[in-house]
Amino acid sequence: MAIIPIDDPLDARVAAFQDIRERDLTGRQGLFVAEGEVVLRVLVSPASLCRPVAALIAQKRIAALADLVEALPFGTPVYSASQPVLDGVAGFHLHRGILALGEKPASRPLAELLAGLGDEAVVVAACGIGNHDNMGGVFRAAAAFGAAAVLLDDRCCDPFYRKAIRVSVGAVLRTPMAVGLEAAAMVDVLKAAGFRVLAMTPSSASPLHLAARGGRTAILLGAEGPGLPIHLLDRCETIGIPMSGGFDSLNVATAGAIALHHFTR
Repeated sequence: MAIIPIDDPLDARVAAFQDIRERDLTGRQGLFVAEGEVVLRVLVSPASLCRPVAALIAQKRIAALADLVEALPFGTPVYSASQPVLDGVAGFHLHRGILALGEKPASRPLAELLAGLGDEAVVVAACGIGNHDNMGGVFRAAAAFGAAAVLLDDRCCDPFYRKAIRVSVGAVLRTPMAVGLEAAAMVDVLKAAGFRVLAMTPSSASPLHLAARGGRTAILLGAEGPGLPIHLLDRCETIGIPMSGGFDSLNVATAGAIALHHFTR
């Protein structure tokens, strides 16, 4: 595959990569920017649900990444630039030296997504998670423990934000998901599809380690601090993770990982 040299940070051919931080906040109309070798390897892998659109790689890294470049779909433009030009394009020092532009997968109705899952499927449903590190951690745990899908309500941040993808080590790109859901309706659709919906909260009298496993299971997670609202807790079974010394708080991604381990092991 031919490498296209870029000598000017304002070159129109790499406009989609320019001023990354500012444009992360406004979105890219169905596209996203992925950063780093690990994430790019997921993007080009058979497991990816996303389509690579373009890549921008530091000149000094091109030779070592020849296999990655060759794995891109035929016709995908691959641009290369010196480190100063690359930094000028990105708007900050890009020490990883690797960017890719990808296309998000087509959205699917929740009922359709759930219908294709197995009788023992475990899914994660998140409500109000606005921190991109936490979002990436949720997807990373979901991939690590074999969750069949991640469902996000309409108060969650975008999982395709560059930092969330990076923290997830690319799991966002390969995990089936439904986004923009109304939380109560999401719970109702899960129940109608035969899922046992378990809401995680420190106030629960039912400890996680005693929760029965098997069958379709949805683990409902809320934002750190406020947690899940009462009207959602009232619609679900609740489970909690017993903690020591009166401590009652875990990072939401950590709590989700512990629950996923229990229900998928």
